[in-house]
Amino acid sequence: MSSSFDFDAVERITVGTVGPPGQRAFFIQARQGIELVTLKVEKSQVAALVTYLGELLQDLPRPGHLPDDLELEEPVVAEWVIGTLGITYDDDIDRFLLVAEEIADDDEEPGAARFIVTREQVAALAIRGTQLVEAGRPPCPLCGYPLDPKGHACPRTNGHRPPTL
Repeated sequence: MSSSFDFDAVERITVGTVGPPGQRAFFIQARQGIELVTLKVEKSQVAALVTYLGELLQDLPRPGHLPDDLELEEPVVAEWVIGTLGITYDDDIDRFLLVAEEIADDDEEPGAARFIVTREQVAALAIRGTQLVEAGRPPCPLCGYPLDPKGHACPRTNGHRPPTL
């Protein structure tokens, strides 16, 4: 069984990357007290998460001062890879609940992580995640897949004319 985590008063939450564009690995990292949890996540999951967080935040009062220390803490070693992400907002306590579940393996029960975070933490997470996603390789104008400096085999052209940067 993989590790599970339940942080009911997250002191710090962030998203970050390791590696150059095109080879980056994305991570969500949370800290509560001395416990630090790092989970690997896909870029597309970060993009979907920050879009949804932006939509949720639009309907809420403007957050206060946003955290500005959002770099990943070393060492960046993932406990496991996130399969699903969910988020809800609780009006009564003015907090978000972020739930991550590990990619299921047939032999083991998947790990889970529960993080209760503030509006300020969520807003900072959404901004940072958006910046990281947009800092990657530009999309191909034909198919939307990332362009490498040497081009790529674009499915819209059957690979005959690889678009370049």
